[in-house]
Order: sequence, then C-alpha cells, then structure tokens
Amino acid sequence: MKKLICHCGEVELEIKESEGALNKFLRCNCTLCKKKGYIMTFAPITDVKIKKGEDKLKLYQYHTKVAEHYFCSECGIYTHHKMRSRPDTFGLNVGCIDDIDQFKLENVGLNDGQNHPMDQKK
Repeated sequence: MKKLICHCGEVELEIKESEGALNKFLRCNCTLCKKKGYIMTFAPITDVKIKKGEDKLKLYQYHTKVAEHYFCSECGIYTHHKMRSRPDTFGLNVGCIDDIDQFKLENVGLNDGQNHPMDQKK
C-alpha cells in the first residue's frame, strides 16, 4: 500500500499496489494540468480508498464537466482526479506520494490533453 497525503495532512488516500496501479507516469498539456505542472500516475478507483479528510476535499470541474478534480480545501493541494476518458480510473498527484521520488523518474510520458479524443469533432 502507498499513501497519498496533501501538504497539510488533512487528506489521505491509500492506494493498493495492484497490477494496474502506479506503473505509468505522465505530464499532461491540457489547460489545467499545464498550469499545475504536476506528474500523475494512475490507479483503478477500486484500488483507492480515502482514509482521512473526505470532508476536506473540494471538487473542481471545467469544460465538459465530466472529469472530477479534487483539492484539499485547507492547503489547496490537488490530490487526484477521476478521468473523463477512463471513468474507472483515478489520476493521482505523484508529488503527494512520499514513497515515489518524482525527481528520479525517468519514464515520464506526455499526455496530449490539448487534443483530447473526446473533444474531436466527428
């Protein structure tokens, strides 16, 4: 199990290290991620439990209002989001997972959120 903790410690998530969790790292160039500048990893929603601070989490949505972006209402740190392209998956802020040193990651890919497939006209 890994723990994801916001800056002030009011929000804590527990992540089960299953086959589909924590094995891919990305930056995204969508308008929100570009401004946040974080690295994300992923886990199935069923592998993530909010252990503390659910009442401190605030939801932010924009554009299509499908993705759900969560922040700690005390310290303002983005912790995780429910993805619109994979609604059974959470994107997790790697900077909040103390067991992962984001400055030593060598395999950080780029997600082209500026050209999201769900935004493409048919």
